[in-house]
Amino acid sequence: MIHANESRQRLYALDNLRAAMMWLGIVLHVAVIHMAGPSLLPWRDNQTTPAADLLVAFIHAFRMPVFFILAGFFVALLIDQRGPTATVKHRLRRLALPFAVFWPPLFLACSVLALVFLHRMARGTWGLDLGLSPTEMNGSQGEPNTLHLWFLWLLLWLSLLTPLMQRLMRQLVPSTGPTLGRWLAAMGRTPWGIAGLAATLAAVGVQYGNGLVRPGNAFFPPWTEWAHNGLFYVFGLVLYAHRQVLLAHYMRRWSWYAGAGLVLFLASGIVLEKVPAELRDAMPLEARLAFSWAYNATAWCWSFALIGAFSTYLGRPSRTMSYLADSSYWVYLVHLPLTIGFGVLLFGLPWPAGVKMVANILATTALSLVTYHWLVRFTAVGVLLNGRRKELTQKRSGAMPTS
Repeated sequence: MIHANESRQRLYALDNLRAAMMWLGIVLHVAVIHMAGPSLLPWRDNQTTPAADLLVAFIHAFRMPVFFILAGFFVALLIDQRGPTATVKHRLRRLALPFAVFWPPLFLACSVLALVFLHRMARGTWGLDLGLSPTEMNGSQGEPNTLHLWFLWLLLWLSLLTPLMQRLMRQLVPSTGPTLGRWLAAMGRTPWGIAGLAATLAAVGVQYGNGLVRPGNAFFPPWTEWAHNGLFYVFGLVLYAHRQVLLAHYMRRWSWYAGAGLVLFLASGIVLEKVPAELRDAMPLEARLAFSWAYNATAWCWSFALIGAFSTYLGRPSRTMSYLADSSYWVYLVHLPLTIGFGVLLFGLPWPAGVKMVANILATTALSLVTYHWLVRFTAVGVLLNGRRKELTQKRSGAMPTS
């Protein structure tokens, strides 16, 4: 029997987990600047380290999967508590409106800072040259894209489609939803099920050169991004429907999932090391499938491990964790231009890559917190992102989830 106070603690835990994943964005985007291998972004510091590549691969394995699982969980919670119509209105307020408000200035800031960074790389001086415009800031036809807000954009549409799809399924195939939910719930707590979930993602990722779906930040994402991220999101819906069984299972077995994920992560690295460096963006099919399967199995295992560990150890109310959770949405929005900006300032300094990474992370964290506390927390911006201050206590118990 799951008591009400235990359920509230678990929602504290999942809210804290979501905040931790948002804060990890700072570490991820700073590490990308110092990657020694092929960079995920066009700007790169003059000091690089393979440790940055490993850190990016490590965080990337679980960060977005956890995001989408928790997003599905909290959308299901909203529908259960408020109903479909109120859920749609809530998602429009918390996702669509912040995207509309923040995307234009963020795109401009990132574009300008990226140009300054590229100018420093190409010419060693400060300046702007539109001829150095990074392709990652624009789509294939030169149109702007969603930047790091691609998660917000995709989640918005998944959230709006969920009530509609649930209604259609209840009317047309009423038994399909519960049956699929029970099936996925069973897969989410057995080794064979995790193997099957990873195989599904590998089948999607085989369209990519290294077997992994990479977000293109497009306003019209390809079907592979919908399928890959959508599977984690749908599992989040199932997690809410079967939360008593699944959360209890992950709390008991979180260390097992953490260990299994580590083994699979190392296995994916071994597969990757056997592929010549010049072929890693166009792997042979067998290597691509093996790498993709092991890496995606890691994603499932570590997602379940984090859900279980946070539910076990970080489910109690904490003023510090509540503050960090409240600030996480703001941090998610503004951290990318800050990491680029501080990266520009650090570029050219003869410091080791690790020192520069720590300096950038600390500076971005400090400025994010300062701006949140003085410009967001008790202002209209805070209301836009987190609701009114009186609603934050409700959010801590899961009644007012944000994304």
